[in-house]
Amino acid sequence: MNRLPLRRLAFALALAPLALGLAACGKKEGADAATKSEAIAKVAPPAGKAWTDIVTKTPDGGYLMGNPNAAIKLVEFGALSCSHCAEFSHESTAELRDIVASGRVSYELRLFMLNGLDMPAALLVTCGAPEAVPGLAEQFWAWQPNMFQNLQGAGDARMQAIQAEKPPQSFISLAKAGGMDQFITSRGITTKQATDCLSDTKKATDLANQTQAASAKYEITGTPTFMLDGDKLTQNTWPEIKALLENRGAR
Repeated sequence: MNRLPLRRLAFALALAPLALGLAACGKKEGADAATKSEAIAKVAPPAGKAWTDIVTKTPDGGYLMGNPNAAIKLVEFGALSCSHCAEFSHESTAELRDIVASGRVSYELRLFMLNGLDMPAALLVTCGAPEAVPGLAEQFWAWQPNMFQNLQGAGDARMQAIQAEKPPQSFISLAKAGGMDQFITSRGITTKQATDCLSDTKKATDLANQTQAASAKYEITGTPTFMLDGDKLTQNTWPEIKALLENRGAR
């Protein structure tokens, strides 16, 4: 995909939202899993905690869940509007969290802005504490079909009116049209907090810049895209990723 500046990200709203969400991402054919390494011993979390409860914000703008010093590091570039990201989340969440809980693997989510839907979604999912972001992303992906249904029901006239708006009002209007505001307020964020987060143009610029940087540095052309111990993967389905983690010693 071409790297989009913030202004184009803000206005890249589809008149057919279902098509937009499905076109934003795609599956790729994966290579065979690598040769197996020795199994890695589990690492105990800090007293009274679980590794899955420990989330840290990374210098690249990601949200790292688990042992920061884990021997195996998995990074996902994921878009909240991406249907294949939602599918990966549905298939992987329970098992991936178990793997992260072992202390052998860390999982870092880097939100990627593929289109105009991703900006308000990301601003809302990151509205609270960093610790909440991975879980909220999982919940958003599970809820994602409701967003597409809401946008489809909004009608062309309303979507065209939103396209004519400028940020941050366009973020606020799109969040309302898609029901994203109700999604987040039903999970402990107040209406004022949600509006303030959607109005945070500095954070929106940071998210756009992070997407630009990742696209340029790692040649990210679709989501979900994964990196394992610094290497970009061609695999992007849970069975493939699970096999690679196990072959690296997470078993």
